[in-house]
Amino acid sequence: MDDKKQLSERDICSKYITPALQNSGWDLQGQIREEYGFTYGRIVVRGKKPIRGERKRIDYLLSYKKDLPIAVVEAKDNNHSIANGMQQGLQYADMLDVPFVFSSNGDGFLFHDKTNTDQPERELALNEFPSPDELYSRYRIWKGLDDNSERVATSDYFYDKDGKEPRYYQRIAINRAVEAVAKGQNRILLIMTTGTGKTYVAFQIIWRLWQSGAKKRILFLADRNILVDQTKTNDFKPFGEKMYKIANRNADKAYEIYLSLYQAVTGNEEDKQIFRQFSPDFFDLIVVDECHRGSAADNSAWREILDYFSSATQIGMTATPKETKDVSNTNYFGEPVYTYSLKQGIDDGFLAPYKVVRVTLDKDVEGYRPEKGDVDKYGQEIPDRIYDGEEIERTIVIDERTKLVAQKISEYMKNSGDRYMKTIVFCVDIEHA
Repeated sequence: MDDKKQLSERDICSKYITPALQNSGWDLQGQIREEYGFTYGRIVVRGKKPIRGERKRIDYLLSYKKDLPIAVVEAKDNNHSIANGMQQGLQYADMLDVPFVFSSNGDGFLFHDKTNTDQPERELALNEFPSPDELYSRYRIWKGLDDNSERVATSDYFYDKDGKEPRYYQRIAINRAVEAVAKGQNRILLIMTTGTGKTYVAFQIIWRLWQSGAKKRILFLADRNILVDQTKTNDFKPFGEKMYKIANRNADKAYEIYLSLYQAVTGNEEDKQIFRQFSPDFFDLIVVDECHRGSAADNSAWREILDYFSSATQIGMTATPKETKDVSNTNYFGEPVYTYSLKQGIDDGFLAPYKVVRVTLDKDVEGYRPEKGDVDKYGQEIPDRIYDGEEIERTIVIDERTKLVAQKISEYMKNSGDRYMKTIVFCVDIEHA
């Protein structure tokens, strides 16, 4: 009996596949990652106890350099055919945005090359596995990179002493945005669902473009002060003294990385439009956080800023793109270079599946009618009529109802065993929230 048939899948990897990769010039420490898990596993709630599904795991992920994966290798034991792992490998390669897929049972390799439309699939002997330079040269042509764009597109990520790595979808978003800029695209859209790390992605894009010298002066725009402050002290901290938050109507031109609220640089009167203190060509790159909120509307004040700095490369980031008669993210920024949806986030286990908890109160169902002569907290008489559920919190505010809803939410979270779990409460307006 063939001894190879007795070997496990991991034995086939260690005795045949790994040596074949190394003999072709792949570095075991820097370019080969074995049993690479790239999802967390979907969260499934059974009763009140959450458990995780199986992680997606690749036998080998091959990277030309750190954070530039280009190939997937799927292994099977020798009781399977050489092609048996190909379908799974193709699925993983699509998720990871890599063009080369290999399947092996230890006898040789089946090679699927997405860059070769004439002959996408062929068999290779163990000693014919392509070298890193051979695969990368094909990858480079496939991506349409010349010497100048390649330098930017392969620029290094920032890594701190903790060595935090981007998740697979963050890496794709970062790489695609940087590639697009490197090849001269001036309007770029990234769609990433809430909770998937858009600010970290923005930081890595800005860092790589700044460090490579492709963009020298950069503006990060957000619409909430807490976002700007958290960005400055957390994800953007490595920029240090090169970074400046525009505040108090002061446009200091001595920095390279600028953070600002839309509201801090614009206003109704021209003397309040701080952005005009900068020349139109001052910024090379503008990253617009939550770009669906106003920058996509032709007549918005935020759009005025983008039009003023029209020569800058502009990257829009949003979880919820808007497409209406008056507002269009894609009309302005173009089709997204990458989309990571809520469904993908839940399937991968990076986001928990949501559970809707409805609190229905009598006033919502039956409506509310004040007693004759009832006054509000300001001493004004409340008009005597029936207010239906649609009017509560809009036409009339019942403080006792709001407190009761808050109490019900608090009780639910206490009973769940985790008072601090992520929770969304839908409110009518800011005052209600």
